[in-house]
Amino acid sequence: MEAPPARHRKNLHEPPRDVADVTRANVRAMRELDELQNANHGWADRVADLVARACGHIGFVIVHAIGFAAWMIWNSLAGNPPDPYPFTLLTLFASAEGIFLMSFILISQNYQGRLAERRNQLDLQINLLAEQENSKMLLLLEAIAKKVGALQGDDPEVGVLVQATDPEKLAGQIDEAYRETEDSPQDAQK
Repeated sequence: MEAPPARHRKNLHEPPRDVADVTRANVRAMRELDELQNANHGWADRVADLVARACGHIGFVIVHAIGFAAWMIWNSLAGNPPDPYPFTLLTLFASAEGIFLMSFILISQNYQGRLAERRNQLDLQINLLAEQENSKMLLLLEAIAKKVGALQGDDPEVGVLVQATDPEKLAGQIDEAYRETEDSPQDAQK
């Protein structure tokens, strides 16, 4: 796995001038992550994405509708049609095409799912790090407030907020809240 290219700031130690500099750097970092992920894109994923993109446009539907209509009209009006009604060859072609398109789309969706899972993991790690940083800042602010006399005694709310978040416990609380919603009498009446 190659390292992403360096940021596009002339001096990496130069502080940003405004919020636009910060957001621009963040957008570039995300684009570089996408480029790194795309560099590891296998041939099957590339072909599946190409086919899925090509088939995901209205032009694809229009061309097929015109083609199918032309096939049916030609075979209905021809003297000795190669595919008379009920258009068995057309049905065979459409079914085979549907199977292949479905396969390509599923391959593309699987790749997108893997990519989304990696982004979710990155999001989770960044959120956990931010939570840890915020907890540390709260402790430092509380110490500063005590030092300058702005806070007398301990603030119980700060004591609760600086406790480390337990992701498993939080996930359990979310599951419990959804189970309560599913078991509520209002849902049973709907």
